[in-house]
Amino acid sequence: MSSGTVKVKSANPLKDLLAPIVIFGSIIVGYLIWALIMGDGSHFEGGNNENHPIAGDYFGVVYKGGMLVGTAIGLLLITVVLSIERTITLSRASGKGSMDVFVQRLQIHLENNDVNAAIAECDKQKGTVGNVAREAIVKYKAMSEEAKKNAGTPTDKEQRTIAIQKSLEEATALELPVLQKHLVVISTIVSVATLLGLIGTVLGMIKAFSALATSGAPDAVALANGISEALINTALGISTSTIATVMYNYFTSQIDEMTYRIDEAGFSIVQTFNEKH
Repeated sequence: MSSGTVKVKSANPLKDLLAPIVIFGSIIVGYLIWALIMGDGSHFEGGNNENHPIAGDYFGVVYKGGMLVGTAIGLLLITVVLSIERTITLSRASGKGSMDVFVQRLQIHLENNDVNAAIAECDKQKGTVGNVAREAIVKYKAMSEEAKKNAGTPTDKEQRTIAIQKSLEEATALELPVLQKHLVVISTIVSVATLLGLIGTVLGMIKAFSALATSGAPDAVALANGISEALINTALGISTSTIATVMYNYFTSQIDEMTYRIDEAGFSIVQTFNEKH
């Protein structure tokens, strides 16, 4: 790769397909858990899942929430799996050391005109901030050498500064999509899980009122099942939405922190170039 050229990341088909695989796989697993594990006869009186759940058996109670429970479990699994994947990705992206210390060391190396040491520091740090800073410093080195060869005019200096800034922007544009990947799925689950819980509530209450509307004495079993379906789906939907909200905000704050460090490192690089050339 020539100096100052932004390195294009090679596409990974498996990573591109991760979200669809997790979404469909989790929904299927959620329904299997609901039907085969929670719906197993051992959780119900008489060994039949059409009967009441055994007292204190929460699997049986949750099963009575209806088929939407399987979807709710699937959404929870999607949130958990993608949260684990994002945690690992962002942990690697933050680099091997403290970002504060890394930026400080870059400033010291550049102030001492030790560009090669600054590049070595980026190679040691790795991660998103290290990668972006390295591209900008490589361009910084090339522009510094060009400035030494040609006693430039102020216009030349301005163009070289713009070239460094452009290299920084291009490198950042390549890194940020990797950090933000799959966050749209988690943010969507925040709304979808809540709406799913609301749908379950409506369907459960419809079933409950249908039991009350029957001729003669109300069907207590149907009434209980309807209320159970309403409350269980609401609880699962709100719980999943809460977890997804917390994780989304956490990941967003992590990305914002990295973006701030990139801006800080980029400002130091450009400012040092202007001072020394």
